[in-house]
Amino acid sequence: MKLKLTRQEKAWILYDVGNSAFVLMVATIVPIYFNYLAGLSNISQVDYLAYWGYAASAATLIVAMIGPVFGTLADTRNFKKPIFIVSIAVGAIGCAVLGLIQSWFAFLAVFVIAKVGYSSSLVFYDSMLTDISDEERLDAVSAQGYAWGYIGSCIPFVVSLVFVLGAEQFGFTMNRAMMIAFLITAAWWVIMSLPLLKNYHQKHYVEVNGQVFKRSFGRLFDTLRNIKKEKKVFLFLVAFFFYIDGVYTIIEMATAYGQALGLDSTGLLGALLLTQIVAFPCSILFGRLVHKYHPEKLITICIMAYSGIAVFGLFLNTQWQFWVLAVCVGMFQGGIQALSRSYFARIIPAEKSGEYFGILDICGKGASFLGTTLVGAVSQITGSVNVGVGALILLFLAGLIVFGMAARIPLTNSRE
Repeated sequence: MKLKLTRQEKAWILYDVGNSAFVLMVATIVPIYFNYLAGLSNISQVDYLAYWGYAASAATLIVAMIGPVFGTLADTRNFKKPIFIVSIAVGAIGCAVLGLIQSWFAFLAVFVIAKVGYSSSLVFYDSMLTDISDEERLDAVSAQGYAWGYIGSCIPFVVSLVFVLGAEQFGFTMNRAMMIAFLITAAWWVIMSLPLLKNYHQKHYVEVNGQVFKRSFGRLFDTLRNIKKEKKVFLFLVAFFFYIDGVYTIIEMATAYGQALGLDSTGLLGALLLTQIVAFPCSILFGRLVHKYHPEKLITICIMAYSGIAVFGLFLNTQWQFWVLAVCVGMFQGGIQALSRSYFARIIPAEKSGEYFGILDICGKGASFLGTTLVGAVSQITGSVNVGVGALILLFLAGLIVFGMAARIPLTNSRE
């Protein structure tokens, strides 16, 4: 079935194209550049990986704390777009500033700020899905967002890569080349955001007259207190906490992992670019498969695939094995993210989408605090980055078990 997208759906998808450029840079070039800055200060490879993991953990922990609050506030009529704009500004400006910093510690501090802006914007962006599309189109549109985000982000990435890898030929220092790369990424992010900012209209909202902040906190506390009664939603959140934790950790630390193993930087970048290319058709494929198979079954398959990827990480030590890992991640990365987003949108009240997606962020990007910290701590304790990455299997298995429990509960139960 061919999906004909509306103007709002296209604009919504374009934001995924924009912000994904920042994600790809963070997953590829940024860890390599941080390794360069850390090397100037004689920081060991194990400590480098740990510090990078701790910075990623700090960013996601901050978003976990503020996401539900601002998500609930964004559900108020005419509030979602302004808050969304602020989060984009924080992320894009932070991204641009990263190119001006040469101290490894200051770089990590600004990176945390930029990452908070990016992650916060996704709370509002994901919650817009119920406003810009119909329920029967949620899975396909969500998958299209991730698919075009993966392939579209390759454009600024390749341009940035030309400057970074060809710095000497252009007569640039590494610092100058990285400054250009960060500016290109920030500009792409902002430009791709403009259509959504122009065309988005908040269709589902909560009417609040006076004391907006006080009533938003009240709604959030009521939801948190009663969410255990919504068994399907509650169990999905717990399952999501575990399995998406592992997914985001792999995304965020893939390049740092390869660097710590001593693999060639150019080869790492090429492999992760391949991940984006593979993820494009596979994401669309999962969006179409949902018309033939239940999303619960497809999400289960993705979790099981990631369990295998974590096990493979225990034995990875060569360049070609990293390329195999990159292909495997690309096959299931878009599917598990897209289907999880649309599945959650389907089982929650549409008028409280910002609030619920803020809570989901606690269990998602906020939960990756556990995954990145786990990898960093286990790597330092054992002295092996392979064991640190392999420990993620525990998160996927826990997610698989709890998701199976959630899937067995009828959808109507979550709305009673």
